[in-house]
Amino acid sequence: MTHPFRTHDCSALRASDVGQPVRLSGWIHRKRDHGGVLFVDLRDHFGITQIVADEDSPALSVLDSLRVESVVTIDGEVKARNGATVNANLPTGVIEVFARGVTVQSSADELPMPVAGEQDYPEDIRLKYRFLDLRRESVHANMMLRSKVIASLRNRMTAQGFNEIQTPILTASSPEGARDYLVPSRVHPGKFYALPQAPQMFKQLLMVAGFDKYFQIAPCFRDEDARADRSPGEFYQLDFEMSFATQDDVFNAIEPVLHGVFEEFGGDRTVTPTPFPRIPYAEAMLKYGSDKPDLRNPLVITDVTSHFATSGFGLFEKIVGGGGVVRVVPAPATADKSRKFFDDMNNWARGEGFAGLGYVTRKGGEFGGPIAKNHGAENMEKLYNELGLGPDDGLFFAAGKSGEAAKLAGAARTRVGELLELIEQDCFKFCWIVDFPMYEYDEDLKKNDFSHNPFSMPQGEMEALETMDPLDILAWQYDIVCNGVELSSGAIRNHRPDIMYKAFEIAGYSKDEVDQNFSGMITAFKYGAPPHGGSAPGVDRIVMLLADEPNIREVVVFPMNQKAEDLMMSAPSVATAKQLRELHLRVVEPQKG
Repeated sequence: MTHPFRTHDCSALRASDVGQPVRLSGWIHRKRDHGGVLFVDLRDHFGITQIVADEDSPALSVLDSLRVESVVTIDGEVKARNGATVNANLPTGVIEVFARGVTVQSSADELPMPVAGEQDYPEDIRLKYRFLDLRRESVHANMMLRSKVIASLRNRMTAQGFNEIQTPILTASSPEGARDYLVPSRVHPGKFYALPQAPQMFKQLLMVAGFDKYFQIAPCFRDEDARADRSPGEFYQLDFEMSFATQDDVFNAIEPVLHGVFEEFGGDRTVTPTPFPRIPYAEAMLKYGSDKPDLRNPLVITDVTSHFATSGFGLFEKIVGGGGVVRVVPAPATADKSRKFFDDMNNWARGEGFAGLGYVTRKGGEFGGPIAKNHGAENMEKLYNELGLGPDDGLFFAAGKSGEAAKLAGAARTRVGELLELIEQDCFKFCWIVDFPMYEYDEDLKKNDFSHNPFSMPQGEMEALETMDPLDILAWQYDIVCNGVELSSGAIRNHRPDIMYKAFEIAGYSKDEVDQNFSGMITAFKYGAPPHGGSAPGVDRIVMLLADEPNIREVVVFPMNQKAEDLMMSAPSVATAKQLRELHLRVVEPQKG
């Protein structure tokens, strides 16, 4: 054995190796003392092999003295386990290695958290000692899944003719989007770089430069608060762009990539076949109360405003008369539910900040509740027939201004689906949300503003901008959604300076402001730009869905906590006086109290 550390990894040995001398290296995962015979599970990146040392082994005293997670090299002989001790759960479970010698590579101190087992531990402990947390089987598996997913994404994009190109990390600050991370310049006092929120402008400039199809696994940096599906600080996305492309071309390029990856790593879970369903934004807000609908939930919201324009239920009649709407969420087969189930939903809605969630009960065809009493049995029967509901189905009502009613109905749809266990399991349901409005009215600023991406091409181009009400203009913008999680936004880009100036003018920006804020891109477009478009599915979210993890930090190798702190590396940290002098900076502490 010439290699100083191992002849095999800890997952490699089989029955065919019995009698062979071997050398293994790894971490002491577990120890079990069976009265003079010590069993050690030796673990490395690949797996586990059982090591045995008895009183005849010179390794016994050394192994007995070491704590778990110490790193050792074992010289020994492969032996067959007898039938009673075979471990069918391990690839190496039919053999064990009798230790004839041991070399201690590194002894471990007492652990702040265990590695063996899957106990829940406080997040601050897990993140501070992330190098230990990453040794745990499930966390380690998540990182390996991430690695394989990224390799698969890269291979699938390359196979379609996309070229992998890296874009700058130090760039200019953008006035649009989220808060930037700024980097002070040492050689340009008082000036700052910004870390890219996304490679948006650079990838569009690559199209102007004639590269036709670009992609990269791109790091993005945004100074945003943490959420379950969003890491604070940084995240990665499969960023891509293509020239001379329509919306259909973009969809046809990315759908087989996503479908293939989810099919490859999704196990037995089914994946929406291509082409993925396309749902216009207005329809999504009406039917699902969300622009990222979870299609595993079979419940569909319906607008029933016309039924309450004249009604014995005065509250709804007043809301409808004031320009409001009434939306309903069915609660199928709830005849066996008590009144408390419906009252609890109303209390939940109030706890979420809404005025309340009305309801109608129905048991054996008999309606119950104040809405049904005031609206009348005949009118309720008419409503139920129109909705296709049965004699034992309940109904929840969300009434108010269109936006608020959609939001409440969407949240209620999700909650009812969960409480009634209607959410389909073991599947990935994809859809595109398309036809986003180009503009929305900002009530605070009393002006029209961009509703999505300001660099998108309006449907109808210049003619639409010049002749249509801005709030009626749709954009070539689209989101891809899986199981209620938005994976990506994208668009066919506005590549014409004249249309861009006009689009920004409608949102209140002057030509000079566009030239100043987006000088690199607008200048490039004046020298010949192809029509182009793309998208950027989030890698972290893809892996989170595949790993079936509720929190994105479980699939990020060294994540920050919810306060955007790296507890392991103690970042952010205070800069030294020397560093501040070199950067021409002075720290201004926030006022206390």
